[in-house]
Amino acid sequence: MLRLKEKYINEVAPAMQEKFGYKNVMEIPKLVKIVVNMGLGETKENPKAVESAVADLKAITGQAPIVTKAKRNIAAFKLRVGMQIGCKVTLREDRMYAFADKLFNIALPRIRDFHGVPANSFDGRGNYALGIREQLIFPEIEYDKIDRVRGMDIVFVTTAKTDEEAKELLRLMGIPFEK
Repeated sequence: MLRLKEKYINEVAPAMQEKFGYKNVMEIPKLVKIVVNMGLGETKENPKAVESAVADLKAITGQAPIVTKAKRNIAAFKLRVGMQIGCKVTLREDRMYAFADKLFNIALPRIRDFHGVPANSFDGRGNYALGIREQLIFPEIEYDKIDRVRGMDIVFVTTAKTDEEAKELLRLMGIPFEK
């Protein structure tokens, strides 16, 4: 279950230290958290969509998500303060490593015509964002039981100072980048 954590300790950290020449082991970048966010634009027409999305996210991550609410009124989107507009989960420690392992080795290879994740989605501070178009790639989701195909955003937050360090960290952990 925690193969990725063991891989980080035994393989990734020593390789990063050798490549970037860190003098102290505390300098080696590591994965801090993974945030999985599911935005719901259809909640105005279908209030039950939030319950369905929360159930899907809970099944995928193994942790109860929180429902996100609008912070301001936006007339163009018919949005009011306090309306439910999505749900998110912040994964840390063991759940984070278990989710990352499942994502890299089971879910991503199930995407049709998959050639790797984009390598240019870093934010300049060592964090990586990944968008997924459908929740069906996860084995916990049954095709017959979903009401609508929904996408999600997955953000990998690291302690890396540069995008180069973060990319090398994620590459060594097993994320399949495009060639």
